[in-house]
Amino acid sequence: MIRVYNTLTKGKEEFKPLEAEKVRIYVCGVTPYNHPHIGNARPFVTWDVIRRFLESEGYDVLHVQNFTDVDDKIINAANKEGISWAEIGERYIAAYFEVMDKLKVRRAHIYPRVSAHITDIIKTVATLVEKGFAYAVDGDVYYRVEKFPHYGELSGRKLDDMMAGARVDVDDRKSNPMDFALWKAAKPGEPAWPSPWGPGRPGWHIECSAMSMKYLGASFDFHGGGSDLIFPHHENEIAQSEGCSGCHPFVRYWLHNGFITVNEEKMSKSLGNFFTVKDILEHYEPEVLRFFIVSTHYRSPLDFSDQRLTEAQKSLARLAKAKKLLDELSLVPGGGPTEAGRTLATQALALKENFKEAMEDDFNTALAISYMFALARDLVTYAKTLQAEGQAPDGKALAVTKKVFAYMCSIIGILEEEAVAAQTVQEESGPSKEADLVQLIIDLRQEARKEKNYALADKLRSALAALGIVLQDTPQGAVWSKENK
Repeated sequence: MIRVYNTLTKGKEEFKPLEAEKVRIYVCGVTPYNHPHIGNARPFVTWDVIRRFLESEGYDVLHVQNFTDVDDKIINAANKEGISWAEIGERYIAAYFEVMDKLKVRRAHIYPRVSAHITDIIKTVATLVEKGFAYAVDGDVYYRVEKFPHYGELSGRKLDDMMAGARVDVDDRKSNPMDFALWKAAKPGEPAWPSPWGPGRPGWHIECSAMSMKYLGASFDFHGGGSDLIFPHHENEIAQSEGCSGCHPFVRYWLHNGFITVNEEKMSKSLGNFFTVKDILEHYEPEVLRFFIVSTHYRSPLDFSDQRLTEAQKSLARLAKAKKLLDELSLVPGGGPTEAGRTLATQALALKENFKEAMEDDFNTALAISYMFALARDLVTYAKTLQAEGQAPDGKALAVTKKVFAYMCSIIGILEEEAVAAQTVQEESGPSKEADLVQLIIDLRQEARKEKNYALADKLRSALAALGIVLQDTPQGAVWSKENK
């Protein structure tokens, strides 16, 4: 049973999809005016892991993630460079995919852009005006917050308190100082589209309402994003969507990841501690950054520093070493079942259940990863037992362990390439004429070494190398694999 912490209800709830065996997800994407920073990376890596787990559980997932390619920041960047806002958007959308692909973030099924959904946005705004949730003033359209009874429920804020703290002189054209823009009248030097209220462009919040409802319906399962989006963006999104469709709730489960600090300070350009993913990847492997992000529960604060990245690097290296040991043992000609093998397989299956239970508990990757380290320790213990007792590996036990480790890696999104490569080698070294021939040559070489006929042993090794066979001597015996060409 999957349980998730719902920001709307402020507690953990059992996940029950709106439609059996299907999960519909909307994640707020980037505003492409600059290279993605470490704060951008966290929600996308988080939702990649969540999606991987849900799919492993048999759910049919539809994942939608937008690009806000019409925005003040993009317009300002374009004007500064003397190019079009569309060029800025294209440049940094490409930059987003470049780094997220490196982080092994699987691509969403749909990436709607604001610029491609202006018609949908105008229809949504028009419906809100028609229903009395919005009003037009001098080419602008505002949402009437007092009209929506659930306003403030997501963020836990009361409208009266917000109104009391608001500056009433911000815009005296608004009915209420908390009313927010759905449509903005055109200004010189800005992109604009025709609308019933005159030329203009969308406000910030309306885009996600229009695009999520277009692709996922009036109500869907998960909505994600950073904690900084709870208010006002997601609060306003609920008001818009439910006001338009009349469907409550708009989203069944709201999930928000925690903030990222840098050396325990808030990340900001003014403090000089603003790090783009591109810059980080010049010093650390993408898998290290991904592992660093998922090693902390998604709702907890995450402190970014060189020291913590180095720690993540060392921890990931331990898992990679265990994975390599597992691959090597799996390639050694095995014997029959052993007590040590049965113990390893039993522990591996138990740890898989523990891993799964951790993921079912609000996608607790930090706890899940601890079981990966437990499996690594069990594997090292098993290898030491083989060496001490002179036993051949238990092939069936190793196959079970390998499958469990691969499952864990596939959810967390690490060591996957190595896992695929190892699987390929294992298949190539299986029962085939080529494998039999290679094994025969290896056996002859081992006999030559026992007889101290090193010249013949070296000659046989060279013959294997000429065939593209890489030979490695280990404490458990000779291991071979095909050279990648």
